[in-house]
Amino acid sequence: MISRRILLGALASAPLAACNTVTSRPTVMAEGERSWYAGYISDDPYPVPLVDRRYISPDEFGQLVPYQGGERPGTIVVNIDERFLYLVQSGSTAIRYGVGVGRRGFAWKGTAYVGRKAAWPDWGPTATMVSLKPDLPRFQKGGVDNPLGARALYLYQNGRDILFRIHGTNEPWTIGQQVSSGAFAC
Repeated sequence: MISRRILLGALASAPLAACNTVTSRPTVMAEGERSWYAGYISDDPYPVPLVDRRYISPDEFGQLVPYQGGERPGTIVVNIDERFLYLVQSGSTAIRYGVGVGRRGFAWKGTAYVGRKAAWPDWGPTATMVSLKPDLPRFQKGGVDNPLGARALYLYQNGRDILFRIHGTNEPWTIGQQVSSGAFAC
């Protein structure tokens, strides 16, 4: 089970969830080009880009919704078909967040637990990802350009990393889509 504090901390630092007060200058774009970002929020060692809420569907933001599942409060449920992550609350409610999910053939279903959590995680493609896209970098240090975003929760079963993640994203336009190679980006 994932604690509510861990999830909220991870989501609060993800670019989609970090749509709060701008603490520095907004991203400057070429004329006619849309900026997905409205500024930055401080985080160590990198600033987290704040997503401009005008470009994201209101359904994708965290909101309290009715929830009829049988899971205990604090449990995370990802509905791959709906492309929503639910953080179960008490009183038959949950906080729902839009997420990007795995492309067809990369989705996973099952029960897992958070075996590791990381701030500004490093990233490396799986062997399958490299076989499909040989030009992928073999390693990318954590940072603003990293596909895992500012935070990642590593999912485990039976003491083993199953290579699926709940993580932020540096591509907020992918929220609500089937685009990843086996992760739930929020």
